[in-house]
Amino acid sequence: MSTKSIRTIIVGAAGRDFHNFNVVYRNDPRYQVVAFTAAQIPDIAGRKYPASLAGKRYPKGIPIHEEQDLEKLIAKHDVEEVVFSYSDVSYQHVMSLGSRATAAGAHFKLLSATETMIKSRKPVVSICAVRTGSGKSQTSRKAAKILQDMGFRVAAVRHPMPYGDLAKQKVQRYATLADLKKHHCTIEEMEEYEPHIVNGIVIYAGVDYEAILRQAEKDADVIIWDGGNNDLPFYKPDLHMVVADPLRVGNELTYYPSEANLRLADVVIINKIDSALPLQVETLRTNIHSVNPKARIIDAASPIHVERGAELAGKKVLVIEDGPTLTHGEMAIGAGTVAAKKYGAAQLIDPRPYVSGEIKRTFDTYPKIGVLLPAMGYSKKQIKDLEGTINRVPADAVIIGTPIDLARIVKIAKPAYRVTYDLEEIGEPNLRTVLAEKFRKTR
Repeated sequence: MSTKSIRTIIVGAAGRDFHNFNVVYRNDPRYQVVAFTAAQIPDIAGRKYPASLAGKRYPKGIPIHEEQDLEKLIAKHDVEEVVFSYSDVSYQHVMSLGSRATAAGAHFKLLSATETMIKSRKPVVSICAVRTGSGKSQTSRKAAKILQDMGFRVAAVRHPMPYGDLAKQKVQRYATLADLKKHHCTIEEMEEYEPHIVNGIVIYAGVDYEAILRQAEKDADVIIWDGGNNDLPFYKPDLHMVVADPLRVGNELTYYPSEANLRLADVVIINKIDSALPLQVETLRTNIHSVNPKARIIDAASPIHVERGAELAGKKVLVIEDGPTLTHGEMAIGAGTVAAKKYGAAQLIDPRPYVSGEIKRTFDTYPKIGVLLPAMGYSKKQIKDLEGTINRVPADAVIIGTPIDLARIVKIAKPAYRVTYDLEEIGEPNLRTVLAEKFRKTR
């Protein structure tokens, strides 16, 4: 029998790829991972997955390359297997990569959902979605609050966003806003962590999700898996909830791993019912039942509020939205756009003539963003370019549709209005009844 290891490339985006490596490949001598590739997130390629995380079989770490170099890497390293390991992409995108791998002479592989889930010693509620921007964050916040009201200590664990020093980001714990500065968070990280912290929830993130879980178990009676993109949970859930988006109806069956999430769901929340057409909602409901007829469905909305919103009437506004929702999430509108319409803004000013540097690069990569400005902030340079763009746009006011107080991060030299939104269920069942039923049985 041959003892030669299977030479493998993990195709990823600085998150799921590292997790798959840690739980499946790191200690398995049958495989030799020669490289990661990177997509979706700027400035990941050219770095290394460090030896301190890669383990004793990889004393030099593992290089991270551009995804566009896949064929060259397969040839250079005589690669036998390519493992797809990121999320929020169309089936066409996945299989195009599969065709590239197979044409270059390698097998193409997807890992199973359950094989990559770590078992917790504490109950886990996972909250995932069918697309980025569906409403996971407000759902996670509300679920955490309900569990707290029930008397449980709650810790949230967020899907990875390791964009800094990977070795230092092995396990990160956020209990105060000062921890955001301590860990040099990007804007995207702050958007996800800050609302939990403000609500009194300790939140964990990082790179090594088994080590993270063991730390979180010390803080909590119940752990919330706060998913990213439309990815599957890293932990085996006791209750798996998935948020679906009628404004992108059909994506739940044509994006990866949306359909897998739906098939695994115990509960599906149809969000944005107040913004969608009745036909969109009913089509989504039919699609959910077509793959998971046993799932309980919760109808919900995420109504927006803007303090002093009446002042926006008749103004020309720049609308800033959550970055990933506009980029790989492919949404044409967000909370800021809805607020501009609701409060009577006269016009949305197109930021594209005023972009520069890293923000121009974002628009070049995602040309369908349109007249909205994504709150991109993966580096100090990008944050500086974002600030410059905002202040060059000749608007009367700025509407901030991101989940954080962006004006705390960048200096905005004109009136700024922050949009807030929370999940509101419509009728029964709702989150409280579903969680009460589950945890009454657990107790």
